Amino acid sequence: MSQIVPVILCGGSGTRLWPRSRVAKPKPFLPLVGESTLFEATVSRCPPDLGFAAPVVVTGRQHLEHVEAQLHGQEGASVIVEPAAR
Repeated sequence: MSQIVPVILCGGSGTRLWPRSRVAKPKPFLPLVGESTLFEATVSRCPPDLGFAAPVVVTGRQHLEHVEAQLHGQEGASVIVEPAAR
């Protein structure tokens, strides 16, 4: 059986949930409901035991630190960094 490769797009300018979210920390990296962030909750929905491969995360350079910190050492995860906003 082939694995599903989850591609997680995250980042943004953080303007729609202002003042809670900001350019430096947009909503995917905030714990809005419970203790986990939206990004952490998304990653947790793709466990290997349910047929998922390691996730591929697409984010902007300004959010790389948040992504790396919140992946919690997810084995085999890949991160694609957009060098500049379009």
